[in-house]
Amino acid sequence: MNISLTLLMALPLLGAAVLAALPKANGILAKQVALASTILVALVTIVMAVGFERDNINLQYVESRPWIPSFGINYAVGLDGISLVLILMTTLLAPIVVLAGWNESQNGRWSTKTFYILILVLEMMAIGVFTATDVFLFYVFFEAMLVPVYFLIGGYGTGERSAAAVKFLLYSLFGGLLMLASIIGLYVLAGAQGGHTFDTQALSQLQMSSTTQNLLFLGFFIAFAIKAPLWPFHTWLPDAADSATPGTSVLLLGVLDKVGTFGMIRYCLTLFPEATKTFTPVIITLSVISIIYGAFLAIGQKDIKRLIAFTSISHFGFITMGIFAMTSQGHSGATLYMFNHGFSTAALFLVAGWMISRRGSSTISDFGGLQRVTPVMAWAFFFAGMSSLALPGLSSFVSEFLVLVGTYTRYPVAAVIATFGIVLAALYILIPVQRALHGPITAGNENLSDLTLRERVAIAPVVVIILFLGFYPSPLLKVINPAATHVISQMGFSDPAPTQLGGK
Repeated sequence: MNISLTLLMALPLLGAAVLAALPKANGILAKQVALASTILVALVTIVMAVGFERDNINLQYVESRPWIPSFGINYAVGLDGISLVLILMTTLLAPIVVLAGWNESQNGRWSTKTFYILILVLEMMAIGVFTATDVFLFYVFFEAMLVPVYFLIGGYGTGERSAAAVKFLLYSLFGGLLMLASIIGLYVLAGAQGGHTFDTQALSQLQMSSTTQNLLFLGFFIAFAIKAPLWPFHTWLPDAADSATPGTSVLLLGVLDKVGTFGMIRYCLTLFPEATKTFTPVIITLSVISIIYGAFLAIGQKDIKRLIAFTSISHFGFITMGIFAMTSQGHSGATLYMFNHGFSTAALFLVAGWMISRRGSSTISDFGGLQRVTPVMAWAFFFAGMSSLALPGLSSFVSEFLVLVGTYTRYPVAAVIATFGIVLAALYILIPVQRALHGPITAGNENLSDLTLRERVAIAPVVVIILFLGFYPSPLLKVINPAATHVISQMGFSDPAPTQLGGK
């Protein structure tokens, strides 16, 4: 079946157009249309994944058409194993978010259909940003994604939602401006060396001085580090996650933040290989700091949504460390980590959202004794927590193990220090699990209701994916490994030779 990436991006927009034509008062129909649209997009993505040639390192499903020819700008898209996995993650999470957050829009400033239009537009832009092979097209999607997220947080969030939305927007715009300056620099260099272009492959062949390459690299890297987020560019995330609805938080941390780490692979490493080698020790250091810093701050959190946000800062430290370890295991582990983090974070935020909506509080100490009152919800939260701390047998363990092994072969000290993040993870997960699920029933929890059928159906695929990939990650790794190895070889690296203790 011949399916184009343009069609894949058009489907969410078509769903948004249908929603726009619906009466504002018919919220139920708007939810049904949004759910049907996201399910259709997920099915089409699965068909594309089945037809993907796993051993082919070249881009697949390639499309290229002139967009603004006078400036050398093309509408150019394509898939490799890394982008395919991230698109699959995005399109599988979207219907789960819609179904799980069936009532999230009821306290918003605007109508229910506007809420779901924003989600569908965000899904389309996420697909675009993961498939763009023209740097200008990537930048358009990269910046345009801010708009639906800004309105989802500011229009449908809670608490200081307006301030959180503005802070998110300002941070992201600052990073985007730095990247735009670097893109303009690449465009000028391309013009001086044969012809103006924004094609990623052509730009990777440019000749640059070390100073120029370092400066352009920093413009891209800081933008991606803010988006990821990596310490010390992370401060917007806790406020945004605290104010956003659970479904928006899933899209924010599960999808949008992956654009940052994906951009590091696709643009920082590909366009600026020498600058990457220059800054790698600094970035590895920042990654280790993120792992430990995020974990320590998560341990001290009293608010459950802020706790999850800080755990993600720690997790993105692992992902970034795997990317810049410059080993095939590290790269494969980092990409798999991006996928697995999307679902472990979804499980945490969705279940936490259901707990908060029932209790009317996000303070961890208010959820004492839930296992006796709402056993299914309690076990779902426990499972999500175990996935977040990378318990063996769950999906996050495989990716975290690959990242640490891949890093240790080239940066053993960083890998050893990062391992302490695993110890801290046990604390920041098990402490809130103990406080929220066990012990005597806290006053006010006696009559809380357990998960409904809709909520159980929503969380079930997340649980299945986490369990399946925990025992059998091979289907994803067979897609990821060729692309990861190709990126490493393009950089001029090869995996360090194994050493034998006591031998030669």
